Amino acid sequence: MWSLSSQLGVTARTAGDLVSALKPDPRRTVIVLPDLHAGVGDPAGFAELVVGLASLQQVRLVVEVRNTNPLFTALRPTAPAVMDLDETQWNDLVQAEPKLDDHDPLQGYISPAPDLDVPASVCSADPLRVTAGYEAAEADHGGLRTAWLRVGQALLQDQPPVERALLLRTALGDAADPRIAPQLADLAAGAEWELFWSRVSGDITPPWPGPVSALALGAGPIEGQVLLSDHLGVLRTVDLATVTPRGRLAEPVKGIIALGVLSDGAVLALNYAGLHVQTPYQTVRTSGLTALLDDGPTPVEQAIEAVDTTLRGSTPTAMAATDERLAVGDADGSVHAIGLDTPDSTVLTQRLHRGAVNSLAAVTLPLGGDRATMVLLYSGGADGCVRAWAPGHEPQEAPVTERPYPVTSLSAAHTTDGPLLAIAWGDGLIGYHRLDSGEAAFLGPGLRANGVMVTADGDLVVGTNEAVFRLAPR
Repeated sequence: MWSLSSQLGVTARTAGDLVSALKPDPRRTVIVLPDLHAGVGDPAGFAELVVGLASLQQVRLVVEVRNTNPLFTALRPTAPAVMDLDETQWNDLVQAEPKLDDHDPLQGYISPAPDLDVPASVCSADPLRVTAGYEAAEADHGGLRTAWLRVGQALLQDQPPVERALLLRTALGDAADPRIAPQLADLAAGAEWELFWSRVSGDITPPWPGPVSALALGAGPIEGQVLLSDHLGVLRTVDLATVTPRGRLAEPVKGIIALGVLSDGAVLALNYAGLHVQTPYQTVRTSGLTALLDDGPTPVEQAIEAVDTTLRGSTPTAMAATDERLAVGDADGSVHAIGLDTPDSTVLTQRLHRGAVNSLAAVTLPLGGDRATMVLLYSGGADGCVRAWAPGHEPQEAPVTERPYPVTSLSAAHTTDGPLLAIAWGDGLIGYHRLDSGEAAFLGPGLRANGVMVTADGDLVVGTNEAVFRLAPR
């Protein structure tokens, strides 16, 4: 299933994940599953996959299975057209058996079985054999089995052992044999990325913060922290350096798809119903006559009202915010931006994509010695394009980058090395781009990134349904 997911450009751990990922995909696809009966250890699981794929209108399936196999009966609810290969019209002509060349030393070679308890062995062995071994195993092999099956789609890719060691270390839980993590860290010392911390589902010390639907870098009162939302809309903060829990907001927001934090403590959350603002970290509280005179909508609330009016009839799909500007993307491919530091600011709109805006990132860039700044927006779409736009100016004509997969998350930051842009794509790949030099590093963690975030130090934080981790390219 992992190989099939990779060929289709999606990330999936289970049959249900794969069907859910393909359901909104308009591409017409023919999938051939030969010898499905061969080596099937879980007929019910394979039947779930086939029945699920067959339910998709844009997918056509060709499945080979013996009529004596339990799968044949399990697939009957799909009402398939059956081609019985026992019938004479489908029989192939008999072909001669190929002869082995006694002088070819590679003929008949079988790679040695991996030792599933030893990190160095599983990282260097044939990943298909390792996967088969772990799928058949009942023991967890010190935690290696759980880690491998968590990110197996990425581990099947052609890559050196050091990169597999990095991926396994990222997915390893704290219940694993304590000797495994140092061994994986040593093996990954030459990898292209350096891992600082990782928390996965089930971790206790410090606890895993839950599935991440969106994340944002803390500012002002929560500087040095990461704000995370889970699948229930609960908002938590963790320490950026140690990932230890720091706090939790009192008011959850269901279905969060984007987060932002302003330096005055305001937390912005977007779901498909619109924008929501909370000020749990407000540092300066007015009182007396000043509070009475200021008892009206804040600039952020006024901006949200203006954007809501502009969006009337459109579905909001993405959001980014700085102290200077708020931007919201919609399902029609347009981005709407409004100033937060300018009275009577108007909403500026620019259509940037064919299809929905999937993610937005905003970064404040210095313009010169007079301390003037400019907010630059990066927009990632369902069309696979990432575009740049400075509100008040025409957008860049050419995309910053594009791939044939939808963008799932963006983050931008201004660092001492220049502007950085992180991009997560629907096929699981994450790009890390130094925009001044054009250099890029890529990471395929094997899990769909629901949120990515770059820090002022140039580190990358990734949030998924099963893990959150921080790392940086070497």
